Amino acid sequence: MQSFLWRKLQLDEKEKENIMKNVLIIGLGRFGRHVAMQLNQLGHEIMAVDWNEERVDKVLPFVTNAQIGDSTNAEFLQSLGIGNYDICFVTIGGSFQNSLETTSLLKELGAKLVISRAERDVQEKFLLRNGADKVVYPEKQVAKWASIRYTDDHILDYMEVDASHAIFEVEVPDEWAGKTVGELDIRKRYNINILAVKNEGEFNIAISPDTYFAENNKLLVLGEYRALQKCFRI
Repeated sequence: MQSFLWRKLQLDEKEKENIMKNVLIIGLGRFGRHVAMQLNQLGHEIMAVDWNEERVDKVLPFVTNAQIGDSTNAEFLQSLGIGNYDICFVTIGGSFQNSLETTSLLKELGAKLVISRAERDVQEKFLLRNGADKVVYPEKQVAKWASIRYTDDHILDYMEVDASHAIFEVEVPDEWAGKTVGELDIRKRYNINILAVKNEGEFNIAISPDTYFAENNKLLVLGEYRALQKCFRI
């Protein structure tokens, strides 16, 4: 999903140094490998772990360090210095038992933030009860993104903020073209916020009442789902 919403996360070197985190990734299947690649692009320090040597080898170009080991072994996990990581990702696929045990052990060993992968709804509940601070559900989340993104031609991108709010990249509605933010009174009338206006690939985030909408502009908008759906007929 290499979209604008992801590309905007790319930072210059100075900014990367200021927010660089130490991250542990356990489970280096396809999802874990992609998480490592994204974190690498964002400039974070990454320790990658998997029991499978081949998977570890594949992720080496994208991580700072890597180890082969059993994440359900408390002594092995303890040797990694769990308390030193800002974030611990548990991205184990195919064995929920291992994922659950690893999640629980990480929290027992002092992990600051544990983010675990779920493959089914029921798994999310167990993970949250056994040490996970957050749960990601890639298949479900991507399915939701794809269904929203591709069922409306004027939606160019989409990112969920929370259960009630989202950010959409959309085309300027025909009735908005040639008018300004102030003329349309967007925030009061539609209860949404214009975050940026895109023109010929360049984004302008200095939005004011005088910001003008041209016919070929794209917009980055934030709001509640219901307000966005009503405003853009999603």
